[in-house]
Amino acid sequence: MAQLVIFRHGQSTWNLENKFTGWVDVDLTPKGVDEAKAAGEKIKNFKFDHAYSSDLKRAQNTLSTALEVAKHPAITPVYNKALNERMYGDLQGLNKTETAKKYGEEQVKIWRRSYDIPPPNGESLKDTAARVLPYFEKRDSS
Repeated sequence: MAQLVIFRHGQSTWNLENKFTGWVDVDLTPKGVDEAKAAGEKIKNFKFDHAYSSDLKRAQNTLSTALEVAKHPAITPVYNKALNERMYGDLQGLNKTETAKKYGEEQVKIWRRSYDIPPPNGESLKDTAARVLPYFEKRDSS
């Protein structure tokens, strides 16, 4: 039976600084590297045929570290920007707490959690799904 394993990147520098990250290509913190290693420990008993990651180094480094710790046979990960996390537009780089003070907690919650309302010049979750799902649908049909 086929299995799909999905995990998020480890803590990034901007996660630590409480900033909206989106497509800004920031690195992992030491804690993020440790989280990637912990993910590797958890996937030691899995056999993978494929590995995919976004085009962002925090995701790529999390995946490569996890596969290395898991002592997984050489697998060449596929990196594609179609798999990037949600684009936060004008919010990228802004502190989340300060942004909530400026625009109101409810507005920031709408931008972050509603399905079809994007942040200014960014992607809604609906937009993100419209970008990501066809990537895997194309892979499934080939």
